[in-house]
Amino acid sequence: MSDSTAPSAAPFPYKLVATDLDGTLLRSDETVSARTREALTSVTAAGAAHIVVTGRAVPWTRHILDDLGYEGLAVCGQGAQVYHAGEHRLLTSVTLDRQLAGLALAKIEAEVGPLALAASRDGIEGQVLVGPGYQVHDGPLPYVPFTDVADVWSAPLNKVYIQHPGLTDDELASVALRTAGDLVGVTMAGEGIVELLPLGLTKATGLSLAARRLGARAADTIAFGDMPNDIPMFAWASHGVAMANAHEELKAVADEETTSNETDGIAVVLERLLA
Repeated sequence: MSDSTAPSAAPFPYKLVATDLDGTLLRSDETVSARTREALTSVTAAGAAHIVVTGRAVPWTRHILDDLGYEGLAVCGQGAQVYHAGEHRLLTSVTLDRQLAGLALAKIEAEVGPLALAASRDGIEGQVLVGPGYQVHDGPLPYVPFTDVADVWSAPLNKVYIQHPGLTDDELASVALRTAGDLVGVTMAGEGIVELLPLGLTKATGLSLAARRLGARAADTIAFGDMPNDIPMFAWASHGVAMANAHEELKAVADEETTSNETDGIAVVLERLLA
């Protein structure tokens, strides 16, 4: 039994801990370290909720959440999907207007030439379609090759991925935003990952919906991330923490910088706040 006369530890200052996955919570081998798991367990024991906020759609996220024993809400697909991991159920989903997306692609290609395409289909079992020339990151994530671009538009989508043989990710995202930003949202989520999204959709959109379900507010939230697609989440949250490996655009708007995803950057901050 604890001594009731001993001074009590200060309460954890946030009700919600929002973490990106790739480059943030996950190490390069797609695992979460024991130290980071322990820090998150301590945070939830202190009364806060941990919420994953990822650009990955649900089918590419479920196995990670299951491995973590994660049973709460997750925001997937750049904010398009709110997913209940414990119930394996999709609570909300926003789809991309395919006609607008096709027009956006045409405008971008008129500016820079042919693009390599991939697309994420809507739904809890939604496939990722990958077209000729699109470079997919090595790993276990499943995808379905296509050769006829008409296949991309044959079912509802969450997003379209674009790549260009000569432009950097930053350059391609800039051109896409300039030429088609009035039709679709444009974000960069990682190396080789420039995405076209429903206009106005960001991680902050999905996070605000999920936070409301959890009884938390922006003022109650600390967020961790590493890429430009995390900028809206940092703008929404009370405190944004960029990983040491983060893109310079995110570091520029972060409230603080921690160590890298490979060296337990999330745990470093949470342990300090728990102390």
